[in-house]
Order: sequence, then structure tokens, then C-alpha cells
Amino acid sequence: MRAQKVAISASTNRRLDAQAMTQAPGGSLMRRAAWAVGVSSASILGGVRGRVTGSRVVIAVGSGDNGGDGLYAGVYLVRRGARVDAVLMSDRWHKSGAEAFVEAGGRLSHIDDLAGACELVERADLLIDAIAGVGGRGPLRPAASTLFVQANSSGIPVLSIDVPTGVDSDTGSVSEGSEPAAVAAVRTVVMGALKPGLLLGVGRSYAGAIEVIDLGLDLDSLPADEVLVHVDDGFAGSHLARPTSSDDKYSRGVVGLSTGSAKYPGAAVLSAGGARTGLAGFVRYCAPADTEVICAWPDVVATSGRIADAGRVQCWVVGSGRGTDEFARAALEDCIATDVPLVLDADALTLLANDDQLRAAVVARTSVTVLTPHAGEFARLAGRPLDIDQRSAVRELAARFNSVVLLKGSATLVGGSSGEMYVATSAPPELATAGSGDVLAGFLGSLLAHAAAHGPVSDRDAALLAGVAAHTHGLAGALATTGGRTITAVELLSALPVALGQLRRLDDMTGTVPYRVTR
Repeated sequence: MRAQKVAISASTNRRLDAQAMTQAPGGSLMRRAAWAVGVSSASILGGVRGRVTGSRVVIAVGSGDNGGDGLYAGVYLVRRGARVDAVLMSDRWHKSGAEAFVEAGGRLSHIDDLAGACELVERADLLIDAIAGVGGRGPLRPAASTLFVQANSSGIPVLSIDVPTGVDSDTGSVSEGSEPAAVAAVRTVVMGALKPGLLLGVGRSYAGAIEVIDLGLDLDSLPADEVLVHVDDGFAGSHLARPTSSDDKYSRGVVGLSTGSAKYPGAAVLSAGGARTGLAGFVRYCAPADTEVICAWPDVVATSGRIADAGRVQCWVVGSGRGTDEFARAALEDCIATDVPLVLDADALTLLANDDQLRAAVVARTSVTVLTPHAGEFARLAGRPLDIDQRSAVRELAARFNSVVLLKGSATLVGGSSGEMYVATSAPPELATAGSGDVLAGFLGSLLAHAAAHGPVSDRDAALLAGVAAHTHGLAGALATTGGRTITAVELLSALPVALGQLRRLDDMTGTVPYRVTR
């Protein structure tokens, strides 16, 4: 399991760190981490000054190992010819790191001299945040906040070690406090494995570009419920299967749609467009907007009849623009009663939230169900607002409904009863547009239908494919917005085959791709 793909909690990180340190020579893990921070800092300085020699670096040093990483990184930079000042942010610090730093020629000062520290930052080319890392809780303290205000006003780039101080490592939340309450980094160098707070919540916007340093942590031994898998291009590409020479349209899977209505025919067109772009070979449509679907997509077999009369289907997608009247409810009830995978979106979730009988029927299903709520729909299903701890909230809702939950947002989080969780962060903010979710629902249904055509689909399979669908959908949005273009669901739909093809080509060439996060 590659460190670049896996996010682990602060407690898990500390446990694995302790295990790794018992198997490594004294201090070697910290020196390896510090070397990586130094190299990354040098690359930033190269962009700012064109060289490391003669540049000025300030390190904000906390009391723990994060501060030690910063001090040893300072040793590396001093030896490269930089002037490096370390500002001690508390009355405790990493003693051996400080000794090595001073011996190399670094300069120590204390945050008690706040004016002096701000003057150092004002003249710096780079500020390194080595205050807290994964152990940090709460907002920046006032003196630290003042230091980073100075960096912001002077346009000084900031590199954070492990997690920007002020960002919760597990949730990505930032507490209220002095402004700024958290460090806004241009780059975060992460030790051992990703942290959920760099991918979820507002933490994503504070992390900047992310570099993960593999420290040899024993990630393969972790149970599924301790791991958050980050879906990147290589992971998604490896699960977007191609048809074989023996396939026909039925063997590739048949996806059925009960979406759209006379009031919202566009939802039907968009969900059908997402479905026909996926892996399934055949799309059936069964709802009131059949005329509009056929006009848009003549390859879709469309009818306004009953679900039972639709014909062979290996996954149903229900709810996008379908409405909440008695006919929509009857269609949802019929789909729940089938023994194939089921994707419930939009209006289907509204019906589910308000109907005990439908909820009981979903819980009783033996085939997999995927719920696709945004935050508001999630709150209606859960009966309370979405928690800051999104991972726990998703797990609880999945258990309550015996389903896989795909929580839509700037980062899309997927979890189910199997314990595995996936997060997709490829979507640009422009994907917050009408109809985007309709496309995703249809595309996910197509992936599930393809999988069901080749064997039973478990919660584990469905969660993985939901993560892949979310990443591909997000990548399509990113491609559609290239060059600063605006985007609608129509442009998103046009970019979806391009995104799928790009991911498949990457898998053809390498089987995987280097991890990268760009902002």
C-alpha cells in the first residue's frame, strides 16, 4: 500500500511511527524527514531566488518532533548556504535538533521577542511551519498568528511540515481564533502517509501542494477502518475496465434509469448521458421524460412504463429530477424491491428521508445500495447536520441504511459497511453547478452495472467503484474548466469520455502514476 494513496489518523500515525522507530537507528527517521523538508524548501527557494545560497529562511519551531524536523531541515539549508533563523515558539524544544542547528551555523531566537521575529519574517524568502504537525489542536496562538500575518502581508511563501498548524489532522477543520487561525501553506511536506485533514474540510485549502515522504510505515497491516484511500489517477485508471473481444452489449452490463420528469426532463438527459458514457453496454430509461431522452440519445432504449416492464437491468439509478409524487414513490419502491445494485440520488433521498416504509425496505435489501447525498440531503437522512468529523458521520449513516454512502462536496467521501473509505479530490469548485450530480449518478450506475454483469457486487466493490466514479467525474470537471472556462453540466458530460480515456491511457502506459496534488 503506497504512502501516497493512504491517509491515516493522528493516533494511527503515532502508533506506526513508534513501531518504525524501534526498527530504525536512533534519529534516522527524523533525519530522513528533515532531509526531505530541506530538499523541498530548496526547490521553493530556487523558484523565489533562483538559488539557495544567500537566501533567508525562518523556521517557526514547536516543542515536539515537528519542531525537530524543522531544526534538522535548517541544518541542511545552512549547509547549502542559506541564512536560517529558528524562532522557538514555546519554552520547550527539541534539544538535539537545536544543538545540531546551532553547531551548523543556524541562529536561535524566541517568540517572546515578537517584533524581532516579525522583522526576520519580513526579510525572509521562506517561512517553515514546524510548530505542531499531527499533534496540533486548536487555532494558532496569537503570537504565531501575528508571525504568519507578517508572512502573508510580505508575500513570503510558507512550507508546512506534516499538517499546517491550526488545521485538525483528522477532520480538516479549523477552530475559531486569531486571524489567521491556521497556517496557509503553498506546500505541505507530509511524513509517512497522508492525513485526512489535508483532503477533507477546509484543510484542503490550507495545505497547498502536497508532497508525501515514504518513511517505511507498516501501512499494509492496518485494518480497513483505519485507512482512508485517496483515489488518484492511477488508482481510478486501474479500475476502469475495457471491453474484451468476446463482449457484447449485454455482457458489458445494462443500467436502468428512473430519473427525470415532465418538470425536470434535463435531469433524465444528463443522467442518461452519464450512464451511456460509462462502462455498461446498454442503457434503459423508464420514466416520464422518455421522449426527451430518445431525442438526445437515440441509443438509449426509453419508455414511460413501469419498472417491472423495463427488461433486463443489472443496476438501477433512481431519483435525479424524478420528483416526489406518488408515481415517483411507486417507481422507487419497485426499484428497491429488485435484486440488483441500486443508486439513490436527489429526489429518491428526499422520499427516503420522509418515509419509514421505504427506509425499512432499503435496510432489508440484500443487494448493494449506494446513497449519493450532498450535505443538505445528508442532514435530512441523518436527522442532524453533517458533523465536522465527516468520516464518522458517513460510517454511521452507511450503517443505519445498510448502504454505501457517497457524500458529495469539494472532496467526495465514500464509505460503507466493509470499513474501507475513499476520498476523491479531483473536482474543481466549478462542479458545484446544476445537473452535475445527475451526471455522476448515471455514470456510477454504469460502473456498477458493468461490475454486476461479471459477478456479485459487494459493499466493498461498490464503495471502490463509487470512489472511482467520483474521481473520474471530478477530472472531467477539471478538464472542462481548463483555461479558466466556465462549466455547465453539458460541458461536464462532454468531458467525461475524455477523462475516462485519459485515465485508461495512464494505466496502459504505467499501471500507475506518480502521486500529485495541485491547487
